[in-house]
Amino acid sequence: MNSSAPVLITHTGSIRTLTLNRPDRRNALNPELIEALDTALTEAERDPHTRCLVLAGAGKSFCAGADLQYFLSSVDAPGGPTQFLRRVSAVVTRFETSRLPVVAALHGHAVAGGLELALACDVVVAAETALIGDGHIRNNLLPAAGSSVRLPRKVGDSMARWLALTGQLVPAQRLAPTGWLHAVVPAEEVHACAHATAMELAAASGPAQSAFKALLHTLTTMDQKHGLDRELDDFERHWNTNDVPAALTAFLRRRSA
Repeated sequence: MNSSAPVLITHTGSIRTLTLNRPDRRNALNPELIEALDTALTEAERDPHTRCLVLAGAGKSFCAGADLQYFLSSVDAPGGPTQFLRRVSAVVTRFETSRLPVVAALHGHAVAGGLELALACDVVVAAETALIGDGHIRNNLLPAAGSSVRLPRKVGDSMARWLALTGQLVPAQRLAPTGWLHAVVPAEEVHACAHATAMELAAASGPAQSAFKALLHTLTTMDQKHGLDRELDDFERHWNTNDVPAALTAFLRRRSA
């Protein structure tokens, strides 16, 4: 295993774990990481011995969202960061629609794009110390990888609006009553809990499980395609008509200070 790869891949029996591996950047999403995730998912789906995926993060956080420094580097590129975000949205949706069940193991921070990745997973377990939220508006951003579409469906309209319109990060325990989190456990137990959960899903794997997952996706997201397209369109419009780079620069300066 290449310890410097954007995504680390490990196998335990029929469980394949994909670990986001940019710990110095809190696993912030950039093109290399997104392409590595896409490739890792393709390989997993082609492997007849893989029956369930665990999606985790290396270091102190699951994923702190998109790499804002990459956003700023794309300011002068045609279309800004929207082309990259269309790719992010497509890869996130691939996890949601994969024939394989996917378990997310959240620790540290699961924010913005990190939250959107988790929302696309079938089952989510979280550390008690995990902080979870949408967070986009804190940096004068809008979501572009599914938050506005999936968040109300997963946590309920009221909680979704609170997370979206305040940008607050809340402890995992606060989201437990929504039913979205399968388990909230001590931080040192989160990966073991995710693996145990994946084992239960793997034990039920087969054509019926895959077909049922596809059916659930179809019946609960009939209008999702239009929603995802609208979300990306609104992101691009907002990016082009507001000084978003200034907000991102200010945020990065505060964080470095």
